[in-house]
Amino acid sequence: MNPPKKRLLFLIASLLMQSAFAQSTLPVAASGKTVYGNNPKVGKYANIRGFNMYYEVYGTGKPLLLIHGNGGSIENFKNQIPYFAKNYKVIVADSRAQGKSTDTSDSLTYEMMADDLNALLNKLHVDSCYVIGWSDGGIDGLLLAMRHPEKVKKLAVTGANLWPDTTAVQPDLFQWIVATNDSLAKVPQIPAVKAQKKLLSLMILQPHISITDLKQVKCPTLVIGGDNDVILPRHTMAIAHAISQAYLWILPNSGHSTLVVYKDIFNQVVGDFFKTPYRKIKGMAQLE
Repeated sequence: MNPPKKRLLFLIASLLMQSAFAQSTLPVAASGKTVYGNNPKVGKYANIRGFNMYYEVYGTGKPLLLIHGNGGSIENFKNQIPYFAKNYKVIVADSRAQGKSTDTSDSLTYEMMADDLNALLNKLHVDSCYVIGWSDGGIDGLLLAMRHPEKVKKLAVTGANLWPDTTAVQPDLFQWIVATNDSLAKVPQIPAVKAQKKLLSLMILQPHISITDLKQVKCPTLVIGGDNDVILPRHTMAIAHAISQAYLWILPNSGHSTLVVYKDIFNQVVGDFFKTPYRKIKGMAQLE
């Protein structure tokens, strides 16, 4: 077997294993620890907008919605759920076509997922909530604030982008995503491959949010990124500058996984942002 073909098969196998792992049913840990994303005590399905969305709820207090990234699941927030559940009612779901939320439709858009989340909030009788979105979940959070502004009290997004090209995403990574998607077209289109293609196509072809569109976000927003994020810092800055009530936080020596690598400071800063009224610094106050 020639080396290029070996690399292709290895890549495809890796993607299929990642998909299987993300959507597998993991047992509750023998130690008694909660397995977020597979907790039979609280896990439920909501039949909304033509599919079954899996979700879990933890804690009491003001509602807080957590939105994971592309190909992820509830488990991605294992470092945030116990922290925020001390003071909030934490609502966390597997997005359409990801985790346990299966979806057989051919199309997938960020707008669909934002509307799915709005429908989930309606089903849970949540009028407004705090929101944390990571990566593609940050895009969903922005769109939720744009399309359903009454639902979002405050928003924190990390690693979000507005459009799908190399002005927003690191060029090498973007080209790798395109090449991977092309490679998947050459293999048998079993369900797992189709699911991966749908998620990769989402990153290649979407989103399409203009700076003008972004001005629709009226809620206080904390825009977060790493200084070595796959989403270029200048793009993250553009998002913050377009939102009238936004703070910008670039973590030093950080990539895309800000809320994993720097989980403690991430949780503290985002928690403080939710608790503290927004303050616009202008005029002579900028000298302080």
